[in-house]
Amino acid sequence: MSTDPRVEEFWDRCREACPGLPEERPGAWAFGATPDQADELLELVLDGTKTGTASSLWDFEYSGDPLPVVGEYSIILDAQAAPRALIETTSVDVVAFGEVSDEHARAEGEGDRSLSAWREIHEWYWRNHSESPRGFEPDMPVVCERFRMRYPRPSGADGRG
Repeated sequence: MSTDPRVEEFWDRCREACPGLPEERPGAWAFGATPDQADELLELVLDGTKTGTASSLWDFEYSGDPLPVVGEYSIILDAQAAPRALIETTSVDVVAFGEVSDEHARAEGEGDRSLSAWREIHEWYWRNHSESPRGFEPDMPVVCERFRMRYPRPSGADGRG
């Protein structure tokens, strides 16, 4: 399997800065479906605003990708596929679109961080960028994932991994 050397080097830096991380490198991916979305959402992660994300369960089923699991790490890429952040999944819940909570919408950090903005943004996203031909439905299952940034260290971090 060919790997971008930037990702390997980034993982080495993460492991040096955060002792106790596993030896095996986690998956690397970007938020969103376009380069602009990747960079905008990454910046929200880096500034600490974005601590959650949502995905269509139908997209996971269609692609065959595994669902995220608590304790899993991910390397987040920017629009140029450069690694910029390491996150750790802290919770995963699957709920109907209409049951996504205000708290989760706020954690995603997009728009004005309201549930109504979250619904508008995500309906548009799944209508336009869903991998599954099922696209968007008002009762579709949504994978709500919460995470914490592990590297670079958030401001005020105590220095422990």
